[in-house]
Amino acid sequence: IASNFFGPQKNTNVRVSLPAVCFVWQIAMIVLFGVFVRYDKESDAHWVELKKTENLTDLDNEFYFRYPSFQDVHVMIFVGFGFLMTFLKRYSFSAVGFNFLIAAFGLQWALLMQGWFHHFDYSTGKIYIGIESMINADFCCAGSLIAYGAILGKVSPVQLMVVTLFGVTLFAVEEFIILDLFHCRDAGGAMVIHCFGGYYGLAISWVLYRPNLHRSKRLNGSVYQSDLFAMIGTLFLWMFWPSFNSAIANHGEGQHRTAMNTYIALASSVLTTVAISSMSKKGGKLDMVHIQNATLAGGVAMGTAAELMITPYGSLIVGFCIGIISTFGYLYITPFLEERFKLQDTCGIHNLHAVPGMLGGFTGAIVAATASESVYSKEGLIATFDFTGKFENRSPGTQGGFQAAGVCVAMAFGLVGGAIVGFILKFPIWGDAADDNCFDDEAYWELPEEEETIPPVLEYNNHMTQQKHRETPETSFSVVES
Repeated sequence: IASNFFGPQKNTNVRVSLPAVCFVWQIAMIVLFGVFVRYDKESDAHWVELKKTENLTDLDNEFYFRYPSFQDVHVMIFVGFGFLMTFLKRYSFSAVGFNFLIAAFGLQWALLMQGWFHHFDYSTGKIYIGIESMINADFCCAGSLIAYGAILGKVSPVQLMVVTLFGVTLFAVEEFIILDLFHCRDAGGAMVIHCFGGYYGLAISWVLYRPNLHRSKRLNGSVYQSDLFAMIGTLFLWMFWPSFNSAIANHGEGQHRTAMNTYIALASSVLTTVAISSMSKKGGKLDMVHIQNATLAGGVAMGTAAELMITPYGSLIVGFCIGIISTFGYLYITPFLEERFKLQDTCGIHNLHAVPGMLGGFTGAIVAATASESVYSKEGLIATFDFTGKFENRSPGTQGGFQAAGVCVAMAFGLVGGAIVGFILKFPIWGDAADDNCFDDEAYWELPEEEETIPPVLEYNNHMTQQKHRETPETSFSVVES
């Protein structure tokens, strides 16, 4: 009965469901923002009075300190993630367009969810938001965008909205447990963003397994132009990753050190990715899939440890190792998971986010556990790990234990939450495409006239070449048309 319920003929018509979800959920955002959300003291008009009473200047406003980082993170979310997923030959509209849609919805829901957990004022019943709230909301969206990578080409926009609704909710809860209750340090989100988002997407994809996905195999691949577009996404992400990891790090040396460690690790992972990619192919040729993805693994793996005193050569070692691990993942682990565990991971997020995020979290745990006053100084130790208030007597060893526990919480929330959401998405009401119609923009977009028609001059030249070869059959050369 269940198979009959979950497996009727697919219908991709979302003319009712998509507008309904967008309108209803946006109206709900307006109502909830009206009830709960207000400007914080640094964005409120009362800032003028606050400056006088506390002897501040406009340069003390957090906006001027955080906004450059926010810009970089915002570009990563909308341009970097969006274009990285344009590698499929017929799915670029959906990659960029649906990324745009779910990030725009997700950031609104994230402002509310994170506000209720982190910035809720019980005396007034309001959430007060500022520039740091905007950065954190973008981070929150990143978890759902990572998950999108595993199910790219196989779900409808309505399903993606559901993935984002639950993804942001789960993110806010696991982030509260890891950062507030466990008091972990995770400025770049190796645990809360990448590890959670990676395993969340993998669990959804595992539940939504399509046994006949091979019917769309002709479209599950790239062409020259689509790989070039995806490389644009890679370069935006690669350039701005130091900002991503350091955006909410401590003022001063904390942010400075985080950006520097990330910058170094990213560079290291590029060289080892190129090395393994070249070694794996006959003739030493490079695979664009590896260059687009595994080169970014250094930024993911440094998400936790970058804020700590891991040393510059330590950052190089992390980048060196994770570039190798990620590339090996694309070569061997992804095919193995699909064959043995029925896990269809379109973008290979297991190798770029899930495993590097998990290893990055454990790396941070080791670096935290080995921290000492001789390396950090007493004040530096307190500032770096925020050993204040009820945590003032916590030792670095205990901190390392909680950091490791935080990785486990992120994985658990991703796997269990993703499995539940995947089951919800199996109901035949969401307008997802049939197995022979996946990875195709035509299901959800009005496409322009087919651009692959050959211009008349080229068509004429091609025709003449073929005619010439037909007239000279004795030649040892042949024309092979792709």
